[in-house]
Amino acid sequence: MEFLTAHWLDIITTILGLAYILLEYRASIWMWLVGFLMQALGIVLYYQKGLYADCGMEFYYLSMTIYGYWRWVHGGKKSKELPIRPFPRRLILPWLALMAAIWGIIYWLLVTFTNSNVPLADSFTTALSLVGIWALAHKYLEQWLIWIAVDVVTCILYFYKDIPFKASLYALYVIIAVFGFFKWKQLMKEQHI
Repeated sequence: MEFLTAHWLDIITTILGLAYILLEYRASIWMWLVGFLMQALGIVLYYQKGLYADCGMEFYYLSMTIYGYWRWVHGGKKSKELPIRPFPRRLILPWLALMAAIWGIIYWLLVTFTNSNVPLADSFTTALSLVGIWALAHKYLEQWLIWIAVDVVTCILYFYKDIPFKASLYALYVIIAVFGFFKWKQLMKEQHI
């Protein structure tokens, strides 16, 4: 019972996270609502565990859930609903450069202003997640590849920081993200039929 009391927030956000990824796998608009609730609770969890970059990231995610929902509903040109599409090649280098710059800035902030003992990994997952959620909001197929990288590092980081349920969820996320990539690839082909 003491274990459950100590990890209740981890458990709830894990359940919400599982619902979120399954809705994302199905390309369901409902994932944005579940994500909003999960991120609101994540702010508290990550702050308590000293994952300050992840905590700050949740504020960004909250705003992106609103943007993502709007974009999915109103972002398509012909049919209102935004279609799944490939990540534009012209954006790869600018987004990689932006991600690297954000990673460096967050790392510096964590080292300079916090007592974080995992600044490199925490800043990496945060910076890459900024790109990942933006790519998801735009319904780019390759967002799954970004999440695979984020999920592998986050799984290891969360086990290290004693957030076992969320860590296990991120291990499952890796598997779902691989399948999600192929599912979205198939959905993208079906859109053009």
